[in-house]
Amino acid sequence: QVQLAESGGGLVQPGGSLRLSCAASGGISSVYVMGWYRQAPGKPRELVANIRSSGSTNYADSVKGRFTISRDNAKNTVYLQMNSLKPEDTAVYYCNADHPSPVFKDYWGKGTLVTVSS
Repeated sequence: QVQLAESGGGLVQPGGSLRLSCAASGGISSVYVMGWYRQAPGKPRELVANIRSSGSTNYADSVKGRFTISRDNAKNTVYLQMNSLKPEDTAVYYCNADHPSPVFKDYWGKGTLVTVSS
């Protein structure tokens, strides 16, 4: 059974940093595109960043230069380093595993809450 387990969320002051982790188990191979999404109250879920097996990355404009996504295929773990956090980064952050082939379903974690507030 596939599981994506996020950790690392919490309360941080504006300008601070957090690192989110997502541990994948149950059949998520390195071929999957791993991504982080977020959903703020009253807003739709949006892509924050994703990373392919090749290591190529993609970021939302709102986080470019502040967030860094990385993956450790040996550990089946993807990370999101978040620096210079702003109150508008407050959201539930979800880990996603998306297979390049549409034949395979994608998977979601349960989310971890990040609150940026003084």
